[in-house]
Amino acid sequence: MALHEALNAAGRVPGPIVKSIAAGDINVTRTYSDRFDLDVAPAIPCTDAFGVIVQLRDFDTHRLWRRGELVYEGGHAKASLAITDLRDQWQCHHLSPFDNIRFHIPFSRMRAFAEEVGRSEYMALACVQGRIDPVMHGLAQALLPSLDDPSDANPLFLEQINLAMLAHLSQTYGGLHFPVDKKGTLSPWQERLATDFLASHFNKPFSIGDLASRCGLSRSYFNKAFKESFGRTPSKWLTEYRVARVKEMLLLDLSIAEVSINCGFADQSHMTRVFTSLTGDTPARFRRKNRTFGVALDPLMV
Repeated sequence: MALHEALNAAGRVPGPIVKSIAAGDINVTRTYSDRFDLDVAPAIPCTDAFGVIVQLRDFDTHRLWRRGELVYEGGHAKASLAITDLRDQWQCHHLSPFDNIRFHIPFSRMRAFAEEVGRSEYMALACVQGRIDPVMHGLAQALLPSLDDPSDANPLFLEQINLAMLAHLSQTYGGLHFPVDKKGTLSPWQERLATDFLASHFNKPFSIGDLASRCGLSRSYFNKAFKESFGRTPSKWLTEYRVARVKEMLLLDLSIAEVSINCGFADQSHMTRVFTSLTGDTPARFRRKNRTFGVALDPLMV
């Protein structure tokens, strides 16, 4: 029997050890334990935030519940990442030793970051489980000294780590596009004008040519520059924005046909095709799942 198993059997291994530090409105927590017999952890309170968990060691097995339903049973490798939407209720039962770092990131912080870097189209992080992410693992390790001694932590260092983390997460899991070569892209004022214009015209007809002329560009050059700036065409950007607005309106007391018209689709069947292709759910199924549990969605964050 391994040493930690022997200590565990003798009741000499402590329960989970928790160390936390706050950097602005982002909270970072390290939790670790060598026990095999921990009780089911309390449910995580629902909040408008993402939880991002990085495993610092191999984690053999655990059970994870979402809204009271078992959704995962198994382990995660060292350096793996999990992203959860904390508007849902989550609960975990650790069944083997573990060591992880959790970032609690409010939606408002993600939105503010996106706007600060000129990406007001930002919508959400993809929720993933068990994906190896060396970048997040490295950033988590860099925070270990600060977690061990929060009183000696450098606030500027913590803020820089947070900015690096937000940039990586938003680009890798949030769909933000940061062009490496600025040549052939829109200028910052053109990016802002274009996204503001598209957002304000998401449910009414307009001309891309008119938008291009407002930016002082030909239509063909505008389309190419927009794609270089945002990693998608204006049409694709607008479609994703419309689907985000559909998600919001599906939680209201409107018929699906009314939602389709209000969000600029030709009819309900058109909206259903587009919505299903992007989300994997029909509008009706999305409404049933989310209204049942009273989830309040922000159109910019879903």
